[in-house]
Amino acid sequence: MTPVPVFTGAAVEAAVSPQRAVEAVRDAFVAHARREWSMPPKVYVTNYPAGDFRAMPALGGGYALLKWITSFPGNPARGLPTVTGVVLVSDAKTGELRAVLDAASVTALRTGAAAVLAAETLGRTGASTAAVIGAGVNGRAAARTFLARGQPVALWDVAAERAAVVADELGASVASAREDALAADLVVTVTPGHAVLLPEGTLRAGQHVSLMGADGPGKAEAASGELARARLFCDDWEQASHGGELAHAVEDGSISHEDVTALGDVLAGDAQGRTNDDEITMFDSTGLAIQDLAIALAALEQADELDLPTLPL
Repeated sequence: MTPVPVFTGAAVEAAVSPQRAVEAVRDAFVAHARREWSMPPKVYVTNYPAGDFRAMPALGGGYALLKWITSFPGNPARGLPTVTGVVLVSDAKTGELRAVLDAASVTALRTGAAAVLAAETLGRTGASTAAVIGAGVNGRAAARTFLARGQPVALWDVAAERAAVVADELGASVASAREDALAADLVVTVTPGHAVLLPEGTLRAGQHVSLMGADGPGKAEAASGELARARLFCDDWEQASHGGELAHAVEDGSISHEDVTALGDVLAGDAQGRTNDDEITMFDSTGLAIQDLAIALAALEQADELDLPTLPL
């Protein structure tokens, strides 16, 4: 068998730029919308309150993928990362393992790409200001992606020092208050999702918000009443309605499937995005295995250019 390349987190970042990540994730959304790529439902193995494990499979582009990833919010207090795991990529024709990648770096790249892709697709004409709320690993990725796309961005975090460090590292600015960040034309929220960040009446006409934090059952960054004010989009209805930002509004009956448009359908030209400059648009991201597959395949394109360790399988 051919030795299997192993991509560390640093290798994933070296292989896939934020610009390339946006292109790859866009293509994956379109392929999924056209039923060219498939994705069985995400499986949660919970061990609350400590955290959870997630198994995420996908098939497309001649490859199959499985991401096994964790979310343990208490880990930073132990000196450990919140998110860890691996991505396995196999040949779809033979089943042979083709690559192993660090899951946290793949997740950060595709999260930042999806957040910014949604903002660019659904933001109003002439939108000029952007903000990211939450300066952790995925918030950093979103800010880095905005900057790579030529969009200045402000950061805000409950830990002001963390926001300042990340902003200095990336060349971003720091919002003086959460309210200032929430007033941007394009807003990305990347919080743990345990507390409502957007109570009813927070947003003004014409704003867009990419809601990236509520990626599991019981999490929410926006109140149901605020969702009801907006034109709603999601990455995948099945995931979003059961374990994403929209789940609580679905449960209380304030929204239904007919109220939500898949971003992939917009990108494929099969559904309408924003209809006017006064609409508030919201994108609920639950994180899709097809996005992970897109990033993994983009990394594999550069495997020969990197000095990667291998597994002798």
